[in-house]
Amino acid sequence: FHLGVLAHYLSQPSMHDEEVEKSLSQCYNLIPSDLLFLLVQQLTTMETALSTPHNIQICEVTCDSFRIGWDMTPEDTAKATHFFIDLSRKEGGDPNRFKHRDVPTKLVAKAVPLPMAVRGHWFLSPRTEYCVAVQTAVRQADGEYLVSDWSQVVEFCTGDYAMDHLKQLLGKAKGSAGRLLRFSVFYRNQHPDYFQYVRTECGGLMRPAMKDNSGSHGSPINSKLQGVFLSCNTEFDTGLPPNDSPYGPLRFQIPAGNLLNRNTNLYFADFYCMYTAYHYVVLVLAPAGSEGDNFCHTSLPLLDLTANPFLTYIPSQRQEEESLFCHASDVILEVLYTEPIHLEQGSVVKISGHHQMSQTTANAKKDPSCKVCNISVGR
Repeated sequence: FHLGVLAHYLSQPSMHDEEVEKSLSQCYNLIPSDLLFLLVQQLTTMETALSTPHNIQICEVTCDSFRIGWDMTPEDTAKATHFFIDLSRKEGGDPNRFKHRDVPTKLVAKAVPLPMAVRGHWFLSPRTEYCVAVQTAVRQADGEYLVSDWSQVVEFCTGDYAMDHLKQLLGKAKGSAGRLLRFSVFYRNQHPDYFQYVRTECGGLMRPAMKDNSGSHGSPINSKLQGVFLSCNTEFDTGLPPNDSPYGPLRFQIPAGNLLNRNTNLYFADFYCMYTAYHYVVLVLAPAGSEGDNFCHTSLPLLDLTANPFLTYIPSQRQEEESLFCHASDVILEVLYTEPIHLEQGSVVKISGHHQMSQTTANAKKDPSCKVCNISVGR
């Protein structure tokens, strides 16, 4: 009888502490201590059991952070002292495979109002698919945790670099640009088959192609912005484009002023290296008001055409003077022009040097360990 009374009192969550204490004092001397201990332990475990978190929601995802929330019962919300979050990259198309599926080793956080922000706990990478599951927990007097079952696994993908991240990258790139050298033409090297195709199938237009995934994984233009890639770097001693190229033995050259002028906007898009001592800077040239310009306006830092460390245009002040064009000397510039370019705007010539395929940057991956070109977020 007394065991039943005690069980009744202990199972009433609404009872005041003094009522429970009174009940215990009445029953204490009538129940063997070992039976009392077992009963209290069992009832306490029953009272603190946690339900499985459900309806997991991910929001406010950036390249290196996200917010996560889920539904809990009011009782669990009141009892939970900690949350366990298990996060891993999605691998092999199996979102249910966790390295430590039954051991909450990834993140232990004190219970806070949901959704909770997750940042700085992992080196999250931009544009990467992740799997996440959660547990709720109650820390007990002995330091152990009473935990719920793992929730269902939810997948999400991190975002691109935000403007603040790109400005950090821009600051690093400025430190590596070097002094400015004059140049007069933009150029593009390709194979003979490419130019033949442009003439016969495209009416002489070099049409924009989708930017590949080379460089920083978080650059907003990767696989999102179309353009025609051009170079403008020159040899230090001659002031002319280099004789060698990794892209092909034929070179299309176009006067710099045809593309870089008062009617174009210049944007910074990336700064990276490929495990080499030299670095690449990716710039975007977009005619003002074009579709490409509208994309860049919301996604990339705008540069002053007349005053930046990478690529400048100083218009002539007198009719008899020529405009001045300069490029950075200590980085390799990759310029993406967002509109079609007609071959008749320039000329196609054969280079006198070698075709060095090993130096191509097509889909090249950025060195994640380089301290010069990485910022304190995902690569």
